[in-house]
Amino acid sequence: MKTRQIAAGEFKAKCLQIMNEVNQKQVSVIITKRGKPIAKMTFIDEEKEKSFFGCLSGSVTICEDITAPIEDQWEADL
Repeated sequence: MKTRQIAAGEFKAKCLQIMNEVNQKQVSVIITKRGKPIAKMTFIDEEKEKSFFGCLSGSVTICEDITAPIEDQWEADL
């Protein structure tokens, strides 16, 4: 991923334009203050950034009462 640096003052003046560039070109921008990096704006790929929690939501179907006792006899019961 391509990265470029920009001074904080310029970033402030062109923030929305820079956000569009980051999104469209999938690049990163390092914002500097007095020549030192203070922040980084980067493209977020939504496919890769999906949360682990809830990722299997809707993939399981419950067909019966899951709290009812089962009638199958287990080997441990014999």
